[in-house]
Amino acid sequence: MESPQKPLELILARNLLTSISTPSFLVDGEGTMVFYNEAAAAVLGRSFEEAGQMSVDQWTETFGPLSGDGDALEFDELSLTKAIRAGRPAHGSFRIRTAHDPEQAIEAAAFPIVASPEGSSGAMIMFWPHEAGDSGNPGREAEKAGDPGTPGREAEGTADPGTPGREAEEVPG
Repeated sequence: MESPQKPLELILARNLLTSISTPSFLVDGEGTMVFYNEAAAAVLGRSFEEAGQMSVDQWTETFGPLSGDGDALEFDELSLTKAIRAGRPAHGSFRIRTAHDPEQAIEAAAFPIVASPEGSSGAMIMFWPHEAGDSGNPGREAEKAGDPGTPGREAEGTADPGTPGREAEEVPG
């Protein structure tokens, strides 16, 4: 049985992610992981062709995100998820399960794919290893999201776009 045709913007986003060397994945409007690139496959330990599309429950159980204590984070409660659903880009620090490390600290940037007034049809998420010397505390995203007193985090919608490690502000369009 064939799956229904994906929106054109998701097809174009997949083509973009195929050509970049930053580990990246693509989710549709339901949160289903519909693609990840070869760089992500190298980190995760299996190709997208092997894994195939994964529901939110499948990919969060397999890869995470995880808190600093290694506990699973609720997808719907992540500030990245909330920002994407609101049509805003966002940044966060997490831990994920990879082929090389059961709790790899990463930084992630998510960009909504908005092609109609109905809202986001998905998102592109790019991630990279969190370097040991970086400031901030990967994996504490869900515990302290929105707490302006947490290093590297700002309250939702109050980001300073010129400061690394802060969520991006909505750009008027």
